[in-house]
Amino acid sequence: MSDQLGLRERKKMQQRELIADAAAALFAERGFDAVSMAEVARAADVSDQTVYNYFPTKPDLVLDRADEYRTLYSRVVRDRPRAQSPADALQPILMNSIDFYLEEEPGLAGGEFPALCLQSDTLRRFALELRQEQGQHLAAALLETDPAIHPIVARAHAAALISVIQSITDATGRAVINASAPREAAAQMRDDAAAALAHLDQVYRTTLAA
Repeated sequence: MSDQLGLRERKKMQQRELIADAAAALFAERGFDAVSMAEVARAADVSDQTVYNYFPTKPDLVLDRADEYRTLYSRVVRDRPRAQSPADALQPILMNSIDFYLEEEPGLAGGEFPALCLQSDTLRRFALELRQEQGQHLAAALLETDPAIHPIVARAHAAALISVIQSITDATGRAVINASAPREAAAQMRDDAAAALAHLDQVYRTTLAA
């Protein structure tokens, strides 16, 4: 029975990925706003209802990994070693995200979150709402690990961390849209991310010392 369940879950994941890739290819070619859910279904060779079963709304096709990252950011901050700052804990995730999108197949990268949220006002609004939620989750994690910090300071620091993440995401999107040399673009983004996170690391340690 467990083998059957495992197979069923793998098939669902494959179906979900197939639909997401079909959507990304269409979005890269025509833009997010110009593509309908029905067109995604035809491109993936599935029914309209199948697409809605996996992705209830069109933004979900692009923000599919949002819940994963929201949970990941909070968990990493909550589970970090006592001597480690939130910025240090999040740095590997941010660096990996740079590599992930710049190594993506060009035909799909243009239809994924970093590029699309620069090109679609509708998707940008959803993205900013997502970042606000991520900031709230991060602030809660900070207050859980360092309860002596004033709540508004925790919220401010969480917002600063999310701002760095979004800035690097936007830089990734611009690199994809402009077809920048991947290695050069990635090197610049890593330098920018490291500088911003090093500053926030110092700020947080100073806050704790105070």
